[in-house]
Amino acid sequence: MKCPFCQQDNDRVIDSRASEDGAAIRRRRECLACRHRYTTYERVERTTIKVVKKDGVREPFDRTRLKFGLEKACWKRPISDAKLEEIVTSVENHVEAKFENEVESRYLGELLMRKLRDLDQVAYVRFASVYRRFEDVHDFVEELRPMLSSKEQTSSGMGD
Repeated sequence: MKCPFCQQDNDRVIDSRASEDGAAIRRRRECLACRHRYTTYERVERTTIKVVKKDGVREPFDRTRLKFGLEKACWKRPISDAKLEEIVTSVENHVEAKFENEVESRYLGELLMRKLRDLDQVAYVRFASVYRRFEDVHDFVEELRPMLSSKEQTSSGMGD
């Protein structure tokens, strides 16, 4: 494997362990030329599932794109990179188990929103605002209304 720092292909594996609930192998490597250390992940090569966009265009499923969207929503939130990887792997596994060739982008967006709602409400609202293309503050209020009413019901039931 080529070193990302010096491009030499002479390295050694320092550590190797299962990652992402066994769906990947994480390897810590050291370049023997420049001594930099870096991490690689080994995953099973999967069949290419196409994502069908709203306009009908089909693109290959891209886990990196999912993770990028999650990272933007979770920016400056107390959510680890490992947790984001776990979510992306979970979505990827779910899609591959449920769909053979194609999945609608709408389905992916809703699935990610459900996972974020359970993980972090701020990240959820950030993601929803981009995914659902909020135009003004009223769109935010409408998205928050069910969350706020369920929270009020929960807190009002505690004093009984």
